[in-house]
Amino acid sequence: MNKLSPGQNNGSLTSALPIELDRQSIRAVQQSNNLVMKNGFLFLLSLLSPLFLNADWLQFRGSLGNGGTSINSITQFSKENKSSWKSKLPGRGLSSPILVDGKIFLTASSGPKQETLHILCFSQNEGNLIWERKFKATGRTICHEKTCVAAPTMVSDREVVVAQFSSNDIFCVDLDGDLLWLRGLTYDFPNAANGLGMSSSPLISKGVLIAQVENDADSFTTGIDLKNGEELWRNIRPKGANWTSPVLLGTGKNQKVALQSTKGISLINPTNGKESWSYQNGTSSIPSSTPVGDVLLVPSNGLTALKTRTGGNSHTEVWQDNKLGPGTGSPAISGNRFLVINKANVLTYAKIDSGEILWRMRIKGPVSGSPVATRSHLYFFNEDGLGQIIKLEEVEGKVIATLDLQETILSTPALAADGLYIRSDKHLWKISQ
Repeated sequence: MNKLSPGQNNGSLTSALPIELDRQSIRAVQQSNNLVMKNGFLFLLSLLSPLFLNADWLQFRGSLGNGGTSINSITQFSKENKSSWKSKLPGRGLSSPILVDGKIFLTASSGPKQETLHILCFSQNEGNLIWERKFKATGRTICHEKTCVAAPTMVSDREVVVAQFSSNDIFCVDLDGDLLWLRGLTYDFPNAANGLGMSSSPLISKGVLIAQVENDADSFTTGIDLKNGEELWRNIRPKGANWTSPVLLGTGKNQKVALQSTKGISLINPTNGKESWSYQNGTSSIPSSTPVGDVLLVPSNGLTALKTRTGGNSHTEVWQDNKLGPGTGSPAISGNRFLVINKANVLTYAKIDSGEILWRMRIKGPVSGSPVATRSHLYFFNEDGLGQIIKLEEVEGKVIATLDLQETILSTPALAADGLYIRSDKHLWKISQ
């Protein structure tokens, strides 16, 4: 995997370049007065930028929040490969690993009541533990036996990482593990809990951390200043257990956040929480919506595609199909196609623009986590620890590789150019080609 230039996050074209290309090419451009060379360099950047944008895996279901990436596909994998490794974890977790500049960040919970909260940082290449931070939960730690307190996936803006736990404790640390701020939301909202545990993963947009805390009693979503942990806004949300995660829709100044509950979708401005539009036709409380461009694939009445109109203040329904409803996992994007695994362990491959089903196939389940995909391959693990790679062709899908880790896996993989990263009940794994 290409190393990113350290300390650069200013949004410039060069901020995500590998160190070698960054130093050599920028020096060449600066020393040259040849307009053709300059234009050629910018054209090279435009070709390479999607690869750099996908070099890290910054949040639940990837940096785009939709399970998709444009990196090269892994077509086979082995835990015996010299680049593969596994590292023992100090506790359980359903959270997925995130990847930031050669480091892996992950959460876990341990103790008789899962009251000890762990934030862990591993080396992406060797799998060794770089640092660990432990905290005590301030909120409720009661969960269903299948889940645990470390269920939400962390999020990063490449400068800091934020961990949210089912106990409604939120911690913000820098990449070296130094604590910047923390919030024990139970102190302010003592009834914010449900009997099965919480699992909504946080999100970062425009310098604001979006924390969805939706449950049977004190249900809300809040925007927290990423710099200091202060609450910027809070929206009262529908009461009811909800395990979905917020997702980003759009880019740049037009970027909005989609909040999902059993009532429907609310598209909000991340800086002030104001609603742009809503969809009120009922949605799932487990699989989350999947964004792709200005389209949102919503688990409603099967699956419904909503498109944001120009300006982002209204939407249109593009299509709806009751045969495309997901099970526990959320849909994954692969180019201009999407994939969804239903409750019967049937994988469906369909077109984003129309919902047209191209093919369906039976897979080995059950699957709790969400699948992830490149433009040509799909990756997922079932609950028994069986990993599967499916080649995505227009007329059919083919299982081209399997790998049995022989441990319970309930989380979603993280995908990088050098391998697949997955957490089981006991270990963090890197599975290389």
